[in-house]
Amino acid sequence: MYNFFIDKTEFSSDTPSVSGADFNHVKNVLRLKVGDRFLVSCDGKSNLCEITAFSSDQVLLSVIEKDFLDTSLPIKISLFQGIPKTDKMELIIQKAVELGVEEIVPVEMKRCVVKIEDKKKKSKTDRWNAISESAAKQCKRSVIPSVLDVNDFSSAINYAKSFTHVIVPYESHNGMESTISTLKQIKSGDSVAVFIWPEGGFDDKEISLLKDALALIDQITLGALSTLHLSAIALSLQQDKAGYTTPVSGSNISLINASNKPIPLPLVSTTKSVHL
Repeated sequence: MYNFFIDKTEFSSDTPSVSGADFNHVKNVLRLKVGDRFLVSCDGKSNLCEITAFSSDQVLLSVIEKDFLDTSLPIKISLFQGIPKTDKMELIIQKAVELGVEEIVPVEMKRCVVKIEDKKKKSKTDRWNAISESAAKQCKRSVIPSVLDVNDFSSAINYAKSFTHVIVPYESHNGMESTISTLKQIKSGDSVAVFIWPEGGFDDKEISLLKDALALIDQITLGALSTLHLSAIALSLQQDKAGYTTPVSGSNISLINASNKPIPLPLVSTTKSVHL
């Protein structure tokens, strides 16, 4: 089922509608007709809607069921990503959105190979947000995760102070038993900041800055970790906490909650669930 986003004012009207680029996509690309249904996400809620008519520039809808689908995680995960080289950031954003991350914070770190010029930062951020929106539509997220402006390391640390947990994967820490114990401390409703290094890894001074600035950071040991690996671990842990069970077969991962209602989740290209 297709998913589109509209703002709150459009949805609160008697006849919600889809317009702009999405109007063209619905009418001319997907070629949907009157009576076809799709999801309309607004203000963090996904609603089942049916096409009632087409105007010259709008798809007019009726709401069949409000709050039809909830794909939100019980925790807020923010990814603080050291900027990688080439176009890897785009893939990281896509997969992070599919795995349930609420926002992505691009961070300039000492060992970043790529240095983005100030005049190009806004256009980069705009493109990254467009990729986030596309991924959110594809995997039926009820919100579009934000990609914030590029932060220097100090600004990122200051922002991370507002989170319940700050997780820093670091190869020079204790073993996996400590890692599992750390992740199990995360509770429903918590906010989690996850710092991921660029290709060159963390500089030792950056780890020291994190320790000095934050009263408590959770260092975990995960060798050769990528953004996707840690997101999958955090997601898997929260699925267990929320009472979700095994993903069904197919490339699209779904979960079954306690009321036995299938919940399509942000997707990865695999048929296997991730377990700690």
